[in-house]
Amino acid sequence: MKLYETAMTPSCKRVNLFLKEIGGEVERVALNVREGDNLTDAFKTKSVNGKVPVLELDDGTALCESVAICRYLDEVFENDLALFGANPRECAQVEMWHRVVEFQGLYTAFQAFRNITAIYQDRENCVPEWGEESKLRVLAFLPTLDKRLAHSEHIATENFTIVDITGFIFISFAINGLGIDVFSTSPHIARWYERLATRQAFQG
Repeated sequence: MKLYETAMTPSCKRVNLFLKEIGGEVERVALNVREGDNLTDAFKTKSVNGKVPVLELDDGTALCESVAICRYLDEVFENDLALFGANPRECAQVEMWHRVVEFQGLYTAFQAFRNITAIYQDRENCVPEWGEESKLRVLAFLPTLDKRLAHSEHIATENFTIVDITGFIFISFAINGLGIDVFSTSPHIARWYERLATRQAFQG
């Protein structure tokens, strides 16, 4: 297998953290999305959405979308972590909270950052007003996540799951990418985040 990635991007970070948690390792192919490596015809034949990461299997099958890649890796690398849930109820809870955190948190933060900074204005139409509105939506979502973590050690279930990985990346991005002072107003998020930061897979 080969993993085509730009390691610094949030989606690639999600796959890398997931791999570290399950103890998996794959060959890496570094791409520079800022320079447009993902826009070449050769890459587009591998990636349906033209984005990183992409996992190319030994038979030539290419998988894009980071959660889909994580699902595949979870199956091929034997582990007992149940990062997608350990039973039907947990699987549903993971799916539910993953969609909430991704769509109301991480994806919205992406929209804020890309439209405010116009980092990819060479390839997409950037609307600063939409970026500011998206940032406001991120701020409006934080109390929901903080309330959840006031009653649970982890986001989706009682145990660590892929939702915590996604949540950690979201909060990191909100702080470092959008300049939001999350911890001053969200003490339960702060406690959860600091605890996750001590996990071995999150080091470095």
